[in-house]
Amino acid sequence: MVTETRNILIVDDEEFIRSNLNRILSEENHNVILKEDGNSALQVLNKQKIDIVLLDINLPDINGLDVLQKIKLNFPDLLVIVMTGYASIESAVQSLKLGAYDYIKKPFKADAIKLITKLALETLSLKEKVAELKKQKSNITGIDAILGESEQIKQVKHQISEFAKYDSETVLITGESGTGKQLIASSVHSLSPRAEKEFIEINCASIPETLLESELFGYEKGAFTDASKSKMGLFEKADGGSLFLDEIGEMSLTLQAKLLRVIENKKFRRLGSVQDRTVNVRIIAATNRDLQKAIELKEFRNDLYYRLNVLRIAAPPLHERGNDILLLADFFLQHYSSKFGKKIKGFSDEVKEILLKYHWPGNVRELKNFIERISILQKNEIIRLSNLQNELFTKRNGNSENKSASINLGETGYDEIVGNFEKEILTKAYKQSNFNTSKTARLLKIPRETLRYKLDRFKISNGEK
Repeated sequence: MVTETRNILIVDDEEFIRSNLNRILSEENHNVILKEDGNSALQVLNKQKIDIVLLDINLPDINGLDVLQKIKLNFPDLLVIVMTGYASIESAVQSLKLGAYDYIKKPFKADAIKLITKLALETLSLKEKVAELKKQKSNITGIDAILGESEQIKQVKHQISEFAKYDSETVLITGESGTGKQLIASSVHSLSPRAEKEFIEINCASIPETLLESELFGYEKGAFTDASKSKMGLFEKADGGSLFLDEIGEMSLTLQAKLLRVIENKKFRRLGSVQDRTVNVRIIAATNRDLQKAIELKEFRNDLYYRLNVLRIAAPPLHERGNDILLLADFFLQHYSSKFGKKIKGFSDEVKEILLKYHWPGNVRELKNFIERISILQKNEIIRLSNLQNELFTKRNGNSENKSASINLGETGYDEIVGNFEKEILTKAYKQSNFNTSKTARLLKIPRETLRYKLDRFKISNGEK
């Protein structure tokens, strides 16, 4: 697999370091630009698009942290990896607070550089995709508002595009709660010849049967005690357009019979009327129930099911959509970060792993609500493992008394809390695997190169002298 070529700027006053980094990153198919001081580096950034900067803290003309500050001021989305020849945790923490993506200590191995740039480029690619989707979503609706690049979502979008053409046929959308069935329905309408007409939706489960009937079909004056005047129903309002019946599986058998008549004859009667009214409405229905099982239980009409199930779209559960989870999480994070006036940049690798492995029983709706809640509580730029206490981390492990929940926040610094927690996990796994890096990497389900980098970073040894 060929790596996408990126522009990487190396800023270091040591020719040996620049030469080595040039060789390592050029082998990865990247375009490398070399500069030995801060001023010349800033000039490059003003003239050329740079994707990642590897920045030394000790430069001959300007302090590296000052350069970092200027970069983040003028290019806030640019990823900067700080390099330092000193084992100074203070300078490393300071660089992260100023907006650095990460830091690496000299001397470093080629594998460590490849790994840290690879992770940064993955973050960059994801941010670019989210930015593009956000740009598109700001002025589009319908099918393009369905975010995702998984094969399941591509299939759904293909079905929407095809089914929209046949605007006289009913569409049945199935799927778990929170999978976006309403968005699929509105997309079918917006791509159809009916797009200029009304798209009206109603949740069949949220309205009592007697009220639901009057909402759908309307009523004449005097039809019942409180009917002081006639009322047009949703079928009439949607004439020429589409009517979306959400949670169709909760509709009573009586109303199901009346709905079947409308679908077959295009006619209905208002409550209290003896006059048929003709409408041209496309029915789009959705349910999270197994309608065939409901038929067996005598809770859903067999004939209505077959009239609805002409064109069918299955909305996939979120846990089956792979990296769409991270794409959606980043999209929601940018939205709520902006809404709440925060400067949250993203998730740590450990949090991304948890997001991918969590089952998401509430699907996209649950993910959105989770990101909103975390965004409100978050005070730092990166959402880390410790921020998930009593959240997904608890659910994933099935243990509400995980160790992170017992941390006394305020007694020590944030970075120290996270670092100590991560170091403890690594140390425990390393000992449990008898100090075998391959076994430890498999136990933690992370690449061996990542493990080696972290063991070196936290100075975790096998106990031998």
